[in-house]
Amino acid sequence: MARRTTGQMNGERYMANTNKEEIHDLDNEQTNCQIDVIIAASHDQPYAYLKAALDDGYDPCAWCLEVSAR
Repeated sequence: MARRTTGQMNGERYMANTNKEEIHDLDNEQTNCQIDVIIAASHDQPYAYLKAALDDGYDPCAWCLEVSAR
């Protein structure tokens, strides 16, 4: 899938789901990530860098980042 420019996204690689406190890699997006649903619910928060999202407390998505702390 292509990086998003809808919602709050401006083509950034990483998108946090503020509802579930999870970070997604849009360059490795999987169907189970449900990115369009997250954006439609206005739970999207863009990040240019994974480290910044992790530092903010977001957990890596088990589907697109393949490692989860949960």
